[in-house]
Amino acid sequence: MATVDDLKFQEFDDAANLLAGNPDATTISIDEPSENPKNQYGLLQDSRREEDDELLGTDDSDKTELLAGQKKSAPFWTFEYYQTFFDVDTYQVLDRIKGSVFPIPGKNFVRLYIRSNPDLYGPFWICATLVFAIAISGNLSNFFIHLGKPAYQYVPEFRKVSIAATAIYAYAWLVPLALWGFLMWRNSKVMNIVSYSFLEIVCVYGYSLFIYIPTAILWIIPQKAVRWILVMFALCLSGSVLVMTFWPAVRDDNRRIALATMVTVVLLHALLAIGCLAYFFDAPDLNVLIPTAAAQNGTIVATKTQ
Repeated sequence: MATVDDLKFQEFDDAANLLAGNPDATTISIDEPSENPKNQYGLLQDSRREEDDELLGTDDSDKTELLAGQKKSAPFWTFEYYQTFFDVDTYQVLDRIKGSVFPIPGKNFVRLYIRSNPDLYGPFWICATLVFAIAISGNLSNFFIHLGKPAYQYVPEFRKVSIAATAIYAYAWLVPLALWGFLMWRNSKVMNIVSYSFLEIVCVYGYSLFIYIPTAILWIIPQKAVRWILVMFALCLSGSVLVMTFWPAVRDDNRRIALATMVTVVLLHALLAIGCLAYFFDAPDLNVLIPTAAAQNGTIVATKTQ
């Protein structure tokens, strides 16, 4: 009985004799069956479907996350470890800013823009720009409101920079930290809840604050009605980004807990915007010199009112 090796040897011998007689002849191996064209078309369709799902941010894109998680990361005490948090190009930052200003209904901001490469570059500079925009605009608003009054003496208030920086950076870091801890706790209680990393939550909050930069500049307009319209518009845009991002993470939880979580997220976001408007613009500190008494030598004693 012929074995497999004997058949292969016979096939090789026949092919050698055929090529010796006709060098242009072609041989076909029984071990290499041709692929079915239908199978090739099906594979092509599957690959296209996977690409579409990854762009739309569906569940199939999680395969790339698992592969990314298998990569070895540098130790936290090295420069390379922190360099990864700022490894982002200009186009990615602009795309994420655009996504935070023009949120897409029904789409998750993390899956569409953040999850492939969360960064701290955009949130850091957005917060820094917002700090100076609020402080400078607050000083200019105070100046324009009292411009032309003879009793008013303008004094720049540099302390507003430190106050704005404390408020904004505390909000951009402490609130995401509390939300991340809460989601981790609820994830241990309820199964199948969407989870986000701390870096992803910080990234979402940082980019959601971008809309307040042009809003703070427009707050210079000395009209309270215009200012409140602007703050409500900015609050609706940035708040919708937070709601559409974090609602999938809590919607499978208890109904009351899910609603309370989203209400807290929106209220804290509104508190930051309304607090900045009320402190830096609606109630500016006044440095007005009021003559009170005349001294014997003809000088004027002045007092400072706020």
